[in-house]
Amino acid sequence: MNRYPLWKYVLLAVALVVGLLYTLPNFYGEAPAVQVSGGKSTVRVDASLIERVQQVLADAGIKPDFVQFDGNSVRARLADTDTQIKAKDAIAKALNPDPADPRYIVALNLVSRTPAWMARLHALPMFLGLDLRGGVHFLMEVDMRGALKQSVDTYGSDARSALRDKRLRFSGLTRDPNGLTVTLPDAETAKLARDMLSDRLPTMQWTEEPADGSVRLLGRLSTKAIAEIQTQAIKQNIETLHKRVNELGVAEPVIQQQGANRVVVQLPGVQDTARAKGIIGRTATLQFRLVEPDTATAAEVVPTRQGGNVGLKRDVIATGEQLKQAAATIDNDQRPAVSVRLDDVAGRSMRAVTRENLGKPMAIVLYEKGKGEALSVATIQGEFGNDFQITGNFTPQETADLALLTRAGALAAPMEIIEERTIGPSLGAENIAKGFESVMYGFAAITLFMCLYYRLFGVFSSVALAFNLLCLVAVLSMLQATLTLPGIAAIALTLGMAIDSNVLINERVREELRGGASPQVAIHTGYERAWGTILDSNVTTLIAGVSLLAFGSGPVRGFAVVHVLGILTSMFSSVVFSRGLVNLWYGRQKRLKGVSIGQVWRPDGATPVIETPEA
Repeated sequence: MNRYPLWKYVLLAVALVVGLLYTLPNFYGEAPAVQVSGGKSTVRVDASLIERVQQVLADAGIKPDFVQFDGNSVRARLADTDTQIKAKDAIAKALNPDPADPRYIVALNLVSRTPAWMARLHALPMFLGLDLRGGVHFLMEVDMRGALKQSVDTYGSDARSALRDKRLRFSGLTRDPNGLTVTLPDAETAKLARDMLSDRLPTMQWTEEPADGSVRLLGRLSTKAIAEIQTQAIKQNIETLHKRVNELGVAEPVIQQQGANRVVVQLPGVQDTARAKGIIGRTATLQFRLVEPDTATAAEVVPTRQGGNVGLKRDVIATGEQLKQAAATIDNDQRPAVSVRLDDVAGRSMRAVTRENLGKPMAIVLYEKGKGEALSVATIQGEFGNDFQITGNFTPQETADLALLTRAGALAAPMEIIEERTIGPSLGAENIAKGFESVMYGFAAITLFMCLYYRLFGVFSSVALAFNLLCLVAVLSMLQATLTLPGIAAIALTLGMAIDSNVLINERVREELRGGASPQVAIHTGYERAWGTILDSNVTTLIAGVSLLAFGSGPVRGFAVVHVLGILTSMFSSVVFSRGLVNLWYGRQKRLKGVSIGQVWRPDGATPVIETPEA
């Protein structure tokens, strides 16, 4: 009656082993490390950098635990913080001969001490939030006027091309933060231009006003268009920040919108605030511009990737915010190329410019910290619009890099750090210690009560509770979840909720014993009848947890994740695992006369009987 088949015991044993395997990495702690990533978008970091870093450390007399490439950067794990600082200085000096123009970012970081064989099984520790691990917090403000200015500049180039395409004479086209002003010779030309521009640029509202001997056509962005530009600027900047922050190797960065024009950036575990600030401030903008052969008359001169300089004309054909897609591909002659797709406005501008400038060079320019660099300079070989290819003497890897830079380099509007806050590792360690103590003290108090009140069944319940805690931590580690202080609070709450199920089971078994059922029948019936109540109570709590998960954000969402997972693991541990322990202890006793479950109170007020097991 109270026996599990062998496969259930095997299942529980496997769950126990897996739980231990994926929980243990959280107790190894972290070791100091030095991380090397690209200091410029045009600097590629790959596995070949490992040998160079190893050689630099060897020359400095430093022996790292290991040097590895993690996909975005190279990390060297070291024995202590003194060695970490020494290694950082040596690597920075070797990789950045010119400190004023660093090619690589060499930053202090932390990596797990988890053994390599565990890491190969993807048994890794949970990520820790900013409140537990320490790190930096930035509040950034997006320059919405800058976003509108970039859009107006783009519309200005498109309007100029459209007027020339329709052969409409105009004596001037000026841009201001509010829109465009086109000066035309007479009212008839102004009407034709207004009809054409209203069709070509529907997001702008066009009006006429007289001027001295001419007519001015005023184009102003509609309220809806301004709102869309601002919304898109925030979204695009957040996406770009995600790509930039990846270079720091932060396990779980938090990058989210706050209010109408602000973005919160949290980088847990980052020790070098200055370097983090440099990465955040390194967001770039992208422009497509015609090349001016005579650098003396060029509007701007920028360096190229291959060395040397190139002059640029003033007008911007298209910008990164108008880029829909960029991917490495092969052209018709089986040469590596980059396939680019622009939006409709940029496509029309590109078509007009390329039609008028066949055989002339065009540059793709990336701007970082106010400095431009030409990623590519290619000759216009034919008229094209929305879709085109960039070809040259590229290798397949270079086209992949160029496609990545073209996609990731665009920033829709300038951003400024208006608030900076650092949480030290010592404060994070204190939060971890207090959180760990709260969970352990709560667990100890529950265990003491259960063992005193329910005797041996209380021991079974306590072991099941420990198994539940093990499973919860293991699942969080497997999912590589981020643990925060609210998450630790959810773990403590889960302990209290999980023991409720065992209380229901134990009281149901007592009720069956009071009713005169034999011990074996009481155990079987108690577990069977308590299951329905346990399921109902946990499902209702689960609904509340899912609601928090769906509609919450930040700390609330972190709490909800742990809460929901805790409910699921508690149902498994309190019913399946504890039943396995009871079956293993009592199931083999055919003539069981009593069970150790504390006092069984009689409903008629008679003297309570303490039931004890007998062999």
